Amino acid sequence: MLKAVLFDLDGTLANTDPIHFQVWQTLLAPHGHTVDQTFYDRFISGRLNPDIVRDLLPQFSADDGVAFSIQKEAQFREMAAHKLQRMPGLTDFLHHIKQQGYATALVTNAPRPNAEFMLKTLTLDGVFQPVIIADDLPKGKPDPLPYQTALDQLGLSPEEALVFEDSPTGVRAAVAAGVPTIGVTSTHSNGTLIQLGALWTIADFTDSRLLTYIGRADMAETSDPCRSHEPNVKLHSC
Repeated sequence: MLKAVLFDLDGTLANTDPIHFQVWQTLLAPHGHTVDQTFYDRFISGRLNPDIVRDLLPQFSADDGVAFSIQKEAQFREMAAHKLQRMPGLTDFLHHIKQQGYATALVTNAPRPNAEFMLKTLTLDGVFQPVIIADDLPKGKPDPLPYQTALDQLGLSPEEALVFEDSPTGVRAAVAAGVPTIGVTSTHSNGTLIQLGALWTIADFTDSRLLTYIGRADMAETSDPCRSHEPNVKLHSC
């Protein structure tokens, strides 16, 4: 039985990747890195800043790495202040799941200042409880600990929750925690997210399948609600 819906933040509640991409591209250029989409997907997307800096800027001291990350996130917030928008359909979807009585939680690798800034800018502060920040834990995504922590605080088993994630890092974390996961293809392809364990994917929260899926009382059936039990056959009602 579904009792809670857990959301990632970047790329799930808002498509922030174009902003992150531009900032990383600008800041890494002086250090000899040309950031194109392939580079970004491989080395940056969904990862924690300390890990990114360690891998891409090994010449930095620990203090230099922290300063670089602070600069990066400050530039992100400056740009995002005028560009950040909720993912299409998110407002209505959140209203629907609240009406159904499900808890909502946020689980993010974003630094706390970014998470708080984005929630306030999107007028979503206070909507999610708990808010799990990977920086507050010994390990972030792709380790399952952030999602396990959310489940512990909610007092739920993995089977009683559902996760929305856009990045390979996030999908790996949610799947490793045993939580059924729907991929959001804002940053990565359907094939990539399915291969990593997502049950199915959506482009955004306007997808009509969500109301069918979330509205079911019995969550034992976790496949795409618009797919028949026969391979490659979609139900006509969808």
